[in-house]
Amino acid sequence: MSGPAKGRRRRVNALRALLPCLMLTAFDCTVARAQTVTPDLFNPLPDASVAPPDSPLRKTDRTAAADDDLRLRDKDKPAPSRIGQIPTYGLPAANGAKDTGFDSLGRTRKKPKFDPGQAKPKPSPGPGTPPPPTTPPPATTAPPRLSIPPSQTANKTPMAPAMAGTVDGQPPRRRLNVDNDPFGAVGDYAGAFLIKSAVELSGGYDTNPGRLPEPHGLPFWVVAPEFLAVSDWDRHALVADLKGSFTGYGGSLPSMVDGAISPAPTNVDRPSFNGHIDGRLDVTQDTHLTAEVRLLAATDNPGSPNIQAGMAKYPVYTTLGGTFGIDQNFNRLEVYAGATIDRTVYQNSVLTDGSSTTNDDRDFNQYGGVGRVSYDLMPGLKPFVEVEGDNRVHDLFLDRNFYARDSTGGYAKAGTSFEFTRLLTGEISVGYAERSYVDTRLQRLQGLLVASSLTWTATPLTTAKFYSTTSIDETTLPGVSGVLTHTYTVEVDHDFRRWLTAIGKFTFATLDYQGDGRFDKTYSAEADLVYKMTRNLWVKGTLRRDVLNSNLPGNSSASTVVMLGVRLQN
Repeated sequence: MSGPAKGRRRRVNALRALLPCLMLTAFDCTVARAQTVTPDLFNPLPDASVAPPDSPLRKTDRTAAADDDLRLRDKDKPAPSRIGQIPTYGLPAANGAKDTGFDSLGRTRKKPKFDPGQAKPKPSPGPGTPPPPTTPPPATTAPPRLSIPPSQTANKTPMAPAMAGTVDGQPPRRRLNVDNDPFGAVGDYAGAFLIKSAVELSGGYDTNPGRLPEPHGLPFWVVAPEFLAVSDWDRHALVADLKGSFTGYGGSLPSMVDGAISPAPTNVDRPSFNGHIDGRLDVTQDTHLTAEVRLLAATDNPGSPNIQAGMAKYPVYTTLGGTFGIDQNFNRLEVYAGATIDRTVYQNSVLTDGSSTTNDDRDFNQYGGVGRVSYDLMPGLKPFVEVEGDNRVHDLFLDRNFYARDSTGGYAKAGTSFEFTRLLTGEISVGYAERSYVDTRLQRLQGLLVASSLTWTATPLTTAKFYSTTSIDETTLPGVSGVLTHTYTVEVDHDFRRWLTAIGKFTFATLDYQGDGRFDKTYSAEADLVYKMTRNLWVKGTLRRDVLNSNLPGNSSASTVVMLGVRLQN
């Protein structure tokens, strides 16, 4: 066999020997795995930059098994808590919007404003434009950095613990109460009492000071002091309210004798005082002892039929009295019971001829008792029932006209006190009053009783007030039991400014002289203007018109009063 033929035979035999191995390698998929040709197949020591440690190319079967075990462990771990985290959904409004135009909410974006001399930013280059070369900032020497920051209280004065948290180390100021009357009297403290005092000095002209049928005018002047003291105690209370006045005229008036005017002069100067001291003793939270001491000094009103003919001056009378009681609360029910005592004394009358007459028949004592039951029905509404009875005993059993004036009487009334949101406050009541006399010739005096005190705050600048009182007054007229007097007053205050106040007042009164048929009506319209210069100095102007209409001829009168004065207060 030639040489080429022997070579071909050796190659065929080698191929026949390798053929089974190649077939086993191709069909055994569980043993052999296909690989991708990568550079590390030809590099016995592959570099980390070519295939990093976490690359799948560097993972072996043992590494893959470890990764599967880690994934199973991660599934067993609890998810992170979302408690207290506020979820955010989507993107905020106007996200990615430019500084000009409108955003997604329709809002116009404002262009930035630059100060004079400040360079405006250059517009951004378009796409594809290479960025401008940047110049590194100049090297600066940074200050040395301390390892421990300086204390916040360094170089500061130490502060007491009580001052901690305050502004500039000052203690917090006490909040002041709202001053509803910025021009009102402030007052002074004397111990535990707040004391306020004032005096009014006025002068003017009265066209008919004697309220005569034929008017005779006179100038006049008035001095009116006031004093108020209020206790400031946690328990108990004491209040003293004293007011007085003296009206002097620059001349005399003709007197009335038997209904005719006499040339003899009459001095019409009149003093007046009205004061009371109230006290309350808190025995327990629901039991209180109350007391009041009062003093009234005045004269008969000009034009009154009680004034004697031919008087040189008006006699002054005083009434001194007191009320002492106990106030007991039973939850919402309040019960009050008290005793009253009063003493009225008249001066002797001085006549124009120099003689004098006594007024002892007009002096009397009054003893009585009063009871009141009220119930707090609801906040701001407290209805009540009140009953009073008294006995009047005169020093002389018979008066100058031989009438026995001793009497017994009283009243009964029902009403309510209320307070509705501070707009309408006060008390109103309606009842019946009567008085019976020892002398059978004197008729029983009786009539409707109306008492009220209301305050209505219409606006912050306007306040309306209403007062009404009913009283049974004594008289010396023969055959007349007494005088049943009803008085109604309406007052409106308006503040044009805090320092300028206008006051309008109207008073209507009826006087029923039961026994002789006389019936008088009085009207009074008054306008005041108060200019409050300071808390201590006010200026006041007054214009008043008084009218007396009587059903008996020769007893009607009219008068106009003009007055200007100042008020000094503290």
